[in-house]
Amino acid sequence: MSSVSPVSTAAPSVIKVQKTEQAFLSLKGLHKSFGPYEVLHDVSLEMHKGEVLAIIGPSGSGKSTLLRCINQLSPPTAGSVSMDGVTIEAGCSSSRNDLVKLRRRIGMVFQSFNLFPHLTVLQNVSLAQVRTMGRSKRDADKKSLELLDRVGLANKAELYPARCSGGQQQRIAIARALALEPELMLFDEPTSALDPELGLEVLAVMKELANEGMSMIMVTHEMHFAETVSDRVVVMAEGRILEQGISREVMRNPQHERVVQFLRAVRDR
Repeated sequence: MSSVSPVSTAAPSVIKVQKTEQAFLSLKGLHKSFGPYEVLHDVSLEMHKGEVLAIIGPSGSGKSTLLRCINQLSPPTAGSVSMDGVTIEAGCSSSRNDLVKLRRRIGMVFQSFNLFPHLTVLQNVSLAQVRTMGRSKRDADKKSLELLDRVGLANKAELYPARCSGGQQQRIAIARALALEPELMLFDEPTSALDPELGLEVLAVMKELANEGMSMIMVTHEMHFAETVSDRVVVMAEGRILEQGISREVMRNPQHERVVQFLRAVRDR
């Protein structure tokens, strides 16, 4: 098998989407460095309300870092993140109010479930509602039970996470994120730690959210899901966006040679 050639830093991105309305989320010139190592290089991206974006690419291409820059868990070194009127400029002194506004509007589901093992499923979903939204325990528990029912886990409310499967724990994590009523959901490879059968449970919930019009950005290795559920696919490698466009067009007819190599590799294995 021939080796995969490195990405040329001079290779142009292939942009297929014409933007016809004001963006809901706008990333401009994002850079992210850890010491001398640059993880993101001049990443710019826009999405509209209700859109579903899938970010794919080889490991180490900066996909997860990009999500963490969006919600400022890992603030970018340079560039800006704007979401529906709130803009955070890297290197500028952002007000705590702006950071809180941004983070309150974004939910995130990680590869690991990050549930509190000493709390019940219900308590895990309710806790942040009480602490950050000021809901009463009664109202929070009511909301949590509604969301657990939505992800098919109302009967697990009084169990502890260790008594739930990996797929169930990830669905609990989704319910917890939804409980804060985000306008944008970020998914960082939510099925990577699950076997295929359990992963399908999580993908079914994500597909339902997409069908309901939730704005979503998902980093994923689920190529079929990216093609059939997302509106657009963004392909990254070595910290850059190489190509983006309508999902089926990018997946079936990529224009950038590195994208062709990547898709061939993931489909042929």
